[in-house]
Amino acid sequence: MAETASTQRPAFESPPFESPIVRYYQTSAGGDLTLTDASAATKRLVRAGADGLTADRLGARFGTSQIAPGGALVLGSRPGEWIIVGAPGEVSAAVADLDGLEAQEFMTALDWSHSRAMFRVTGVDATRMLEKVCGIDWGDHMTPDGAVLSASVALTTCDLARNDVNGTPSYLIFCDRSFGQYLFDALIDAGDEFGLTVTA
Repeated sequence: MAETASTQRPAFESPPFESPIVRYYQTSAGGDLTLTDASAATKRLVRAGADGLTADRLGARFGTSQIAPGGALVLGSRPGEWIIVGAPGEVSAAVADLDGLEAQEFMTALDWSHSRAMFRVTGVDATRMLEKVCGIDWGDHMTPDGAVLSASVALTTCDLARNDVNGTPSYLIFCDRSFGQYLFDALIDAGDEFGLTVTA
């Protein structure tokens, strides 16, 4: 039985975003190294076949990233799994570009905006800071601009992506929202000796 105008369900709307981070600290604010709470960015997790139509459309293969035509950042986080990050319109455009593919292969797109904290670390000392809390080789030969990986950061399971800003090393770090405050504080502790500045 078709729903009439009076019985149609209202469109789902996400609740307003609230950052998992409470800022209650002072930082050195002396160098060019910055830590930003970027958790408010729109995030979608897409899953599909590693070598199917969705993979071809998104383009970023496992361990790499690229910018979608609409401006969103597409991260190949695992075989058959992508994280799409950006402004709401950018991410919506990237997901809309996948319309119709679900009829040809199994594909899901989940809203991760509220469930994942995301931080950006930028600066020439970013690699030295991350070396204190993560056992990955951050050299350009192993993790060049565009690299995507999963690793433990301060004993927290994270997805990471190198996404340089105007030629300066910059890293996006994703973790479960419930670990957001702990990880943010751990990153502050790791970066303090390099004159870390926390930005909005």
